[in-house]
Amino acid sequence: MTQKRQTLTLKPKPRAAQAATGRRPAPAARPAAQQEAPRLRQSYEVKPHLQQDYRPALAPDSLALALLGAANAVARVRAGVNLPQALAEVFNAYQATPQARGAIQDIAYRTMRKLGRSEVLLGLMTAKAPEPPMLSSLLAAALVLLDVPEGEVASYEAFTVVDQAVTAAAAHPDFAHAKAMVNAVLRRFLRERQALLAEALRQPLAQWNYPEWWIDATRAAYPDQWQAILAAGNEHPPLTLRVNRRKTSIEDYLARLAQAGMQADVIGPSALRLSQAVNVAHIPGFAEGLVSVQDAGAQLAAPLLDLADGMRVLDACAAPGGKSGHILELADVDLTAVDCDPKRLARVGENLQRLGLPATLVAGQAQDRDWWDGRQYDRILADVPCTASGIVRRHPDIRWLRRRSDTHQLATLSFKILDNLWQMLRPDGKLLFVTCSLWPQESEAQAAAFAVRHNAIRLDAPGQLLPTIGASRDHDGLFYALFQKSAA
Repeated sequence: MTQKRQTLTLKPKPRAAQAATGRRPAPAARPAAQQEAPRLRQSYEVKPHLQQDYRPALAPDSLALALLGAANAVARVRAGVNLPQALAEVFNAYQATPQARGAIQDIAYRTMRKLGRSEVLLGLMTAKAPEPPMLSSLLAAALVLLDVPEGEVASYEAFTVVDQAVTAAAAHPDFAHAKAMVNAVLRRFLRERQALLAEALRQPLAQWNYPEWWIDATRAAYPDQWQAILAAGNEHPPLTLRVNRRKTSIEDYLARLAQAGMQADVIGPSALRLSQAVNVAHIPGFAEGLVSVQDAGAQLAAPLLDLADGMRVLDACAAPGGKSGHILELADVDLTAVDCDPKRLARVGENLQRLGLPATLVAGQAQDRDWWDGRQYDRILADVPCTASGIVRRHPDIRWLRRRSDTHQLATLSFKILDNLWQMLRPDGKLLFVTCSLWPQESEAQAAAFAVRHNAIRLDAPGQLLPTIGASRDHDGLFYALFQKSAA
């Protein structure tokens, strides 16, 4: 489909903007096919007659409202909506306060990370999947709050969770009749927790909290590391900052953090991992562009391009703009940032305006050329769409939205994008191929085939980075391949 061309040149001006919160998932995911569903007992089809947007008469900052809001978001995800969009819809429907938004989001993300385990537990305690989907999701969310690993401090007392889950059920017209069942299921879990968990953990879905096809694909690709990879994807991601070297240094910014009572570890040339995650509004110097939010692994991209002042550079599939900003922090280049989604492209603009850096933004498909002015680029960053399997700790809903067949479909799309962008690269120029996928079909196999098709010179690059959590290294799973076009 031909995209409408829209070009906007940004001029530096002071403006507060939201953070680039990390890698984007690939294009909007679709509901899982029945034959490839992660063996959950519920199809989670949202029925039009159900009052999903019903605003419950609950205290605005109560745990009951937070549980119901999280259940609503989880049910939307299981119907095929990505979690950020689902949460936005819930916040709007509930007219949620900032405190309620934070609680709903926290519980929804926790539930996504343990959805498989909760569903297996429900299967052991109920004869059939509770209907409607929001009721099943409410029970799953409550179980996550009750199923606290040994040694960890629970966020809420068990009796409070049970009471507020029952209150939440009673407040919704579609399943108020099931409040006694909610009470019975949750109390049974508390009584029989050890036996129920022992039985549930015999199933891979409960043990790992991924669809079986995802577990199998990880084991096949990484027979020695698959367990560590799956475990890393279930962890909470850190808040990692990229220090803007144009405006400050690592040392000076660490001192500024210390003055604000914050601690951070250096985990990359410009990467700092905050000891405690905070809202970006509370990060010192964020509004002034001293730092940006970006995973340490993603911070490798811009330096690999080997930039120099005056170069003409293309950032394809640029949203949300983290790599675009880093490129402009490293060199005075003529940058064009392209993305197919005008709304996401606007986020690129917001992030660059916060940094006070200029670029040309173009709405267009990276596999097409109708937006290209015909002038070749010195450097191209091809951050192509993929299954996003390497960033699942940041986007835990991805595992439930993806299908096995998505890997082939997205690899085919990136094939077209890479071939198209190669024609836009000048002789002797460099193209950096990036994915946030763990699957070889989308990464190394794609890179090897590309090099053969175009007789491209493959330069040194990290290759496949597996998700890593540790004191000195902490990054998502990404893949890098760098190519140079022959000068002849």
